Amino acid sequence: MASKLQVFFLVLAAIATQSLAQSPAAPAPSPPGPVNLTAILEKGGQFTTFIRLLYSTQAVNQIANQLNSSRDGLTVFAPTDNAFQNLKTGTINDLTQQQQVELVQYHILPKFYTLANFQTISNPVRTQAGDFVLTITYVANNQVNVSTGMVETPINNPLRQESPLAVYQLDKIFGPKAPASSPASSGKSDGVSSAPKAEAPAVDDAGKNINGGYGVRSMGMAFVFGVALVTMGFLS
Repeated sequence: MASKLQVFFLVLAAIATQSLAQSPAAPAPSPPGPVNLTAILEKGGQFTTFIRLLYSTQAVNQIANQLNSSRDGLTVFAPTDNAFQNLKTGTINDLTQQQQVELVQYHILPKFYTLANFQTISNPVRTQAGDFVLTITYVANNQVNVSTGMVETPINNPLRQESPLAVYQLDKIFGPKAPASSPASSGKSDGVSSAPKAEAPAVDDAGKNINGGYGVRSMGMAFVFGVALVTMGFLS
């Protein structure tokens, strides 16, 4: 009886071992897909104008390429639709294509920053536009102020803080750049030459007017002398 039980358990063990060997291995977890900036903004629900600008300037493709190739990641300050509405009507449409590209680049840092990272950041902070820089100040409790020198706004609403991309809501727009100031007026009207200046009267070393002073007096004396000679001629 005991031997039959042993055989029975041995058969069960063999069947279990064979079943385990034939069961498929658990699939490996798939790598995460590429980060989609526009999907993050669409989820935020108030970035329609900025999304449209990303597509029209093709910046969305550049950002995707950088996120896939750069180890530093990116930080995006995304202006809300209300921020764009505060601009003068037609401001964005009046910009050239290159100016619109620069406007997007003003809002992108070529490195990934969490709000906590801003505590130790070194100012000024370079943007994707290169010569356009920001001053970033960590206040307290993950509240951060960002300034261009002309515009200052707090950053306290992160849409994403996971490497390689950080996205923050922005209630004001960094730019566009103010138009270059026109050169100072020269005082001349276009196509019209200015009147010649009056010639200064000649003066001698003593500061006396030669043309209106001694010169006139000399002419008077010569006239008197001439009259005297003529008179003497009549008398002789």
